[in-house]
Parts: sequence; C-alpha cells; structure tokens
Amino acid sequence: MADEKPTTSSSSSAAKEQTKKTEPASEIASRAAESIELLAREAEELRVKLDAERNKLNDIPIEQAADRLSPLPHTGIKSRRLLKGHAGKVLCMDWSMDKRHIVSSSQDGKVIVWDGFTTNKEHALTTATTWTMACAYSPSSQLIACGGLDNKCSVVPLSFDDDIQQKKRFRAVATHTSYMSCCMFLRSDNLLLTGSGDSTCAIWDVESGQLIQNFHGHTGDVFAIDVPRCDTGNIFISAGADKHTLVWDIRTGLCVQSFDGHEADINTVRFHPNGDAFATGSDDASCRLFDLRADRQVCIYEKDSILFPVNGVDFSASGRILFAGYGDYRVGVWDSLKATRHTTLYGHENRISCLKSSPDGTAICTASWDCTIRDNFSSFIHSSVKHKTNLLLM
Repeated sequence: MADEKPTTSSSSSAAKEQTKKTEPASEIASRAAESIELLAREAEELRVKLDAERNKLNDIPIEQAADRLSPLPHTGIKSRRLLKGHAGKVLCMDWSMDKRHIVSSSQDGKVIVWDGFTTNKEHALTTATTWTMACAYSPSSQLIACGGLDNKCSVVPLSFDDDIQQKKRFRAVATHTSYMSCCMFLRSDNLLLTGSGDSTCAIWDVESGQLIQNFHGHTGDVFAIDVPRCDTGNIFISAGADKHTLVWDIRTGLCVQSFDGHEADINTVRFHPNGDAFATGSDDASCRLFDLRADRQVCIYEKDSILFPVNGVDFSASGRILFAGYGDYRVGVWDSLKATRHTTLYGHENRISCLKSSPDGTAICTASWDCTIRDNFSSFIHSSVKHKTNLLLM
C-alpha cells in the first residue's frame, strides 16, 4: 500500500501539470489576440492624430495661395532637332553635367552618348543584355552606368582612345536579385545608387563593387529614385509598384517618411529645385506634389481628358513649371502653383518613357518608344538663365 500511494500522487500531479500546460496555451493565444487588437486600435488612433496635425498645416490649397500670381506667359516651345540611332524603344536617358552631352539606353541593348548640340553620336556601346532599362552620367562626366534585365549595374569609362574595345570594359558594380530598374551616381563618381525589381534600393562603392547600404521597405518593385539637386542633405526618395514614395536616410538606411495618394504604380519621381518637395507621376494618369516639411500631398495635376500613364516628370529651374511625359505621346506643361495645364507639346509617335531637364534648367529631354529623342527650345525658359545655347531637348 505504501508503494501505491506515491504512484497515485505522482499520476495525479502529472495530470494537473498537463492541465496547467493546456490551459495557459489557450489563454496565451487569447491574450495575444487581445494585444494585437489593442495595438491595432492604438495605431489607428495615432494615425488619426497625425492626420489631424497635418490638417492644421493645411490652411488653404496651394492653388488659392497662388491666385494673386500672374499666369505663365506663352512659352513658345518649338521642335529643333531629332536624335535618331536606336533600333529599339528608348527606355532611359540622362544629362551630363556639362549641359551638352546625353546618354540614352534602349531595348536594343545599346547605350549611346550624344552631343546634344550637333546630334552626333560620340560613343555607341553594346551591353550584355537587351532591355537596358537604366543609364546615368557620373558627376565628372567621365563614367556612365547602365543596367537592366541582367540584374546588374555596370560602369564603363568614356574614352576615345579605346572606344572600339569599350564593350570589354564594362565592369559590374551592383548586383540585385531582380532586374535593375534605375540608377544614379550619388554625390561623386565613387558612389552608385540603384533601385530594383527586388523591392530594394542600395548604395555601392564603384571602385570595389561592395555594398555600402541596403534599403528595405517597399512591398513592390522599385521603379524610380532621385536625390535633391542641391545634394547637401542625407536623403533620397524612391517609388514603385506599391503606390508609395519613401524618403530614406542615407546614413542609417531607414525610411524616415512615407507618402501615399496614388491609385496605381508610381513610375517617376523628381525633387523640386529647392529640395523641400518632390513630384511623382503614376499609371493613374496624375502627377502629384508632396511637401517634406508639411509631410503631405499639397497638389495634384490631372484632367478628366488625360487617361494615359505618366512616365516622366521634371521641373524648370525655378520650379514654376512642371513637365510631364505621358503614354499618349505628349508632354504636358503644367503651372506647378496654379495646378493648371499651360500647354501641350507634340512630336513623338509612341509613349514617352523618360523626361529630364538639363542641369541648368534651360532644356528638357524626353526619350520615347518611337526609338528617338526629340529636342525643342523655349525662349521663355531660356530667358531666366543666361546660356549661349538655345536648346531645349525634349
């Protein structure tokens, strides 16, 4: 009998322990669900409070504040030159800091460096893949970067001495796990900023090819990146298929601001000349202006008659004019303050894929799926900047 008692007590204690183990599991799950629900409510309350704080700064619409400003005069933009040479859709272009040369990349796998004054081709390079989706000039104009469906961003020096052997001098600097959609040099020839279909952005060391900083935060493909023109800060912006534009701190790799509002993929982003705002263009056929200081959207540029996606946006030197390249082959010229379309530019025979203004603001350049780059000149834009060349590349 003495031997049976411990057995009974031990079995009962084991049953109690088993009961204790099963009951807390359900209680823990219940408490976890309650905690998640509580956190969700707190997050919603914080969102409402943030929206209320933003609305305090939204005293009057930007269009109302600009009522007293004079309307834009006639721009008088005229077509001047046609840059032809690609055998496929031109997907991207970029200006050299000398305000004269342009680099373009195409579906045919070619990267061409143009003299924008004479329309001559100074370099014609063949990449390792078709659909070269991105290209960029370095600040010194001695290097170009390009990449696309090979998931890589390669850098090649520009030299007339060994131009025939240029194709052998492509050096892969950046490698993503999906296609490379956009690239640009960051402050110097030594740093390269890239965006990819793998939903990330990254900064790379050009000399060593080492990854310096990675930026995770997007939930879809990254289509566009940009840095302020003044380039004295430590931020850049990116946008893509998740309909959000994110502001990143270069030093920490963290997202410091997020902007939404578009109803479809964002194809292009560009900082305002003052660096405190930026414009976006989307598949929802609208352009939008966001202010970093107000932490909100401040203006939208759209019309019921515009049904096609925006694939390129950029500002004039003063920021008063916003240029937008559309999928219906046209360029819209918007008054960025009054939010009205001033005029429309024609010329391309297929969708516009890229649009950028020159470093001094006297010119814009657009690339198109019609395999061409067109140039136009506006005396109105040129009159605000003293420059010898009357060129507006569109």
